[in-house]
Amino acid sequence: DGAHEPAPPGALLPPVQRASDPALHRRLVVGVAAALGATLLVLLGFLGSSIATGRALASFGPDELVVEVTGLQWWWRVTYPSEPASGTVETANEIHVPVGRVVRLDLSAGDVIHSFWVPRLHGKRDLIPGRATQIRLRADAPGVYEGQCAEFCGHQHANMNLVVVAEPPAEFERWLAAQRALAQAPATPDEQRGQQVFATRGCLLCHAIRGTDANGRTGPDLTHLASRRGIAANARPNATGHLAAWILDPQGTKPGARMPAIPMTGDELQPLLAYLRSLR
Repeated sequence: DGAHEPAPPGALLPPVQRASDPALHRRLVVGVAAALGATLLVLLGFLGSSIATGRALASFGPDELVVEVTGLQWWWRVTYPSEPASGTVETANEIHVPVGRVVRLDLSAGDVIHSFWVPRLHGKRDLIPGRATQIRLRADAPGVYEGQCAEFCGHQHANMNLVVVAEPPAEFERWLAAQRALAQAPATPDEQRGQQVFATRGCLLCHAIRGTDANGRTGPDLTHLASRRGIAANARPNATGHLAAWILDPQGTKPGARMPAIPMTGDELQPLLAYLRSLR
């Protein structure tokens, strides 16, 4: 009747070589061995590179720059220690480093757990109160490397930012020398009046300005405030308008910030701004 018997299952498929086939077995063994060998070579390459980098960064030497970084709610105190101590530099939220030089960061926390993280230069490192830790990093190209606190530390954790500014060695040395200088004396009547406002409105209770009677430690050192890129842990650019808003209403910029609002008249605020903007 012309009908065809259905083909049995698998009859239309090509014959499959069994694993017991010696030729197939050899090819499998060779393929697996090659894959394992290639993987091992890659892993050894990574290991060798990591060891070399680690040894380079872990090496102690007279050329190693030491910077102390303390995490605080919600900003970073940055100190360049010196002997004698009169040459010590303190700034905030901004770490300057020379390109190509190993930098040892001595990290600590002053209140709660923080985590130092500059993704393009180093992985995260936790800062635990009462426990000192160190990392080493090296910037191989000039630039501004953004960082932040990577451990939730309270209301303004998201605005606890910092920058690492990598610059040619000569430029870094000029910056460091300028930062070592005492604060510039007020040069105009407005700046002189502003310095008086700074003293009489209680700013000196929390902030230091080297070369003056202001030696507070609760907040950032303001000796060279006008030379910095940002204010309020880089929550805002360092511009006169932002600085005025920060003084009058810190909570409007960083809700929960520890800095108190300081109500003042325009006759007080404008000279104070002139004085603070002169601190380069």
